[in-house]
Amino acid sequence: IIALLPTSPLFWTVFAGFYILSPASEWLIFRRLWALPAGGFAALLRKNVCNEVLLGYLGEAQFYAWARARLNLQTAPFGAIKDVAILSAMTGNAITLVLLAIAWPMIGISTIGIDLRSSFLSLGVVLASSFVIVFFRKRLFSLPATELRYITVVQIIRTVASLILTAWMWHMVLPSYGVVPWFMLATLRMLVSRLPLVPNKDLVFAGLAMFTLGNEPQVSSLLAMMAGLTLAAHIAVGLGGALGGVLVARGRK
Repeated sequence: IIALLPTSPLFWTVFAGFYILSPASEWLIFRRLWALPAGGFAALLRKNVCNEVLLGYLGEAQFYAWARARLNLQTAPFGAIKDVAILSAMTGNAITLVLLAIAWPMIGISTIGIDLRSSFLSLGVVLASSFVIVFFRKRLFSLPATELRYITVVQIIRTVASLILTAWMWHMVLPSYGVVPWFMLATLRMLVSRLPLVPNKDLVFAGLAMFTLGNEPQVSSLLAMMAGLTLAAHIAVGLGGALGGVLVARGRK
């Protein structure tokens, strides 16, 4: 794994862009909805860490508490945070179903004998069932239609950009592999990312990919390395946020 660790500045630039993509897209959304200041970006970074390392949607609760305490909002922030979370899930599910449909002819039996088609189809049915929410959208969503469309567009761009940056990083580490294995892995990664209430999704994805690609040790090492780098980034951001909070609290005394 250490041997695969890139030294190229381009890789680390792409990795940084990949890491901040989600909080940056949400900052754009809440900037439009609430005129969120630049300082809100740190809160969104913490939200991302909570969701990825601790428990899914725990970050939304943390961000809600931050917004209530720090922002002078005319209305409660719960409605906007809820709508953003729902649209994020729906756009992610839709793009995952598109990837699954494209990858379907490539899906077969894994190296350890697991029928991937049955597994992928089961997850696809679960994702498709989430769109029942569309029939109750008037009761569930709080924001105007114009804002909902803007959020959806931003979430689609974020998801597609995340896929592109991920594939780019994989290609920079192992340029000899073709498009098909990366596309299959991207589809599997999206399926894993849609699992609710699962922390450390990158580690779960790396483990599943290792079982699926048992005869591809280099790819397994790459995915383990990427999962480790992402977890290290989460820990660094979490510790930085905690230290910053302590320093701010001391400065107020």
